[in-house]
Amino acid sequence: MEFQYGRFGGQFVPPQVAAALQELEQAFNDAKNDPTFIEEYLYYLKQYVGRPSPLYFAQQLTKKLGGAKIYLKREDLNHTGAHKINNTIGQILLAKRMGKTKIIAETGAGQHGVATATAAAMFNMECEIFQGQIDMERQRLNVFRMEMLGAKVTGVTQGTKTLADAVDYAINEWIKRIDDTFYLLGSAVGPHPYPTIVRFFQKIIGEEAKKQIIDQEGRLPDVIMACVGGGSNAIGLFADFIDDKDVKIIGVEAAGMGLETKDHAATLTLGKESIIHGMNTKAVVEEDGSISPVYSISAGLDYPGVGPEHAFLQDIKRAEYVAVTDKEAVDAFLELSQVEGIIPAIESSHAVAYAMKLAPKMSKDHVLIINLSGRGDKDVEAIERYLQ
Repeated sequence: MEFQYGRFGGQFVPPQVAAALQELEQAFNDAKNDPTFIEEYLYYLKQYVGRPSPLYFAQQLTKKLGGAKIYLKREDLNHTGAHKINNTIGQILLAKRMGKTKIIAETGAGQHGVATATAAAMFNMECEIFQGQIDMERQRLNVFRMEMLGAKVTGVTQGTKTLADAVDYAINEWIKRIDDTFYLLGSAVGPHPYPTIVRFFQKIIGEEAKKQIIDQEGRLPDVIMACVGGGSNAIGLFADFIDDKDVKIIGVEAAGMGLETKDHAATLTLGKESIIHGMNTKAVVEEDGSISPVYSISAGLDYPGVGPEHAFLQDIKRAEYVAVTDKEAVDAFLELSQVEGIIPAIESSHAVAYAMKLAPKMSKDHVLIINLSGRGDKDVEAIERYLQ
């Protein structure tokens, strides 16, 4: 079996799914080498999504923290409010190319669900989104948005009723509908070629950020960082900087109630090498090796595994992975809102929180980029409940 990222990645799936993945890989390889496909993809990113997204110098936050210059890659300004749309546009064009007429997807926080429903509406495709029942309650606004866009949202009641179970359910449904249905996976996880496909459609983030920081600062950043659940927004930023050895790469996970408790989703910090959702990666596991239920205030980071490339980058010590608690993330959410007038997604707030600790320790001529992966409209109710 071929592994894409050192010993991580692979395909741990039934034969029927392996055959569908082979068809998908062939279609993807053809598409990415077809200038017409790439031209169409970039057309929609510019004219529909609103790219390039700005790289914004957070002057007030920088001044307040008194250390490194902080830049925010503003994925929150994309159509639908997050980075997820970069990938859904790419994959839905791929589905069209393959002659599929129906789309299914999983979602945690609902941003991938909204982005999938948006793309499906634009390309006139039937769409069903699977979301854990707990996540549906936490993200009622996004459930309503998906339904307004014409998607059917199906609640998943098995297991922990969160993102991991939505992925399980979506894969099982895909097996039943494989002939006419395309599974539009939202994060850089799952069996090969999905992590590679998602990386390809998200690397636009880092490509833009590199060009923008050179235009604005005349050089590469000292540090780049992003929150990590499954890891698509992070790999999107990291991809173009991996070969730039002087750029430090930091992924920020959810420590939830604290790493000393069981209520966290700190996969790379505390996880072990495991097979989950068709890939060999790292996951949070029990003593018997079974996958642990995980927790974060953020539905988008509430995932027990992680993309295999992140496991690999940690393994070869190219990237460092740290964890931030709910409280630290909420404090950062409020700080960025009040200091810069930007309400970030609670997922992105984890990266902001770690940057707030790190930047003051860096010199004033250092440069730090945070991927602001989404906006916080969807989280306002949850933050209000948390603060009460």
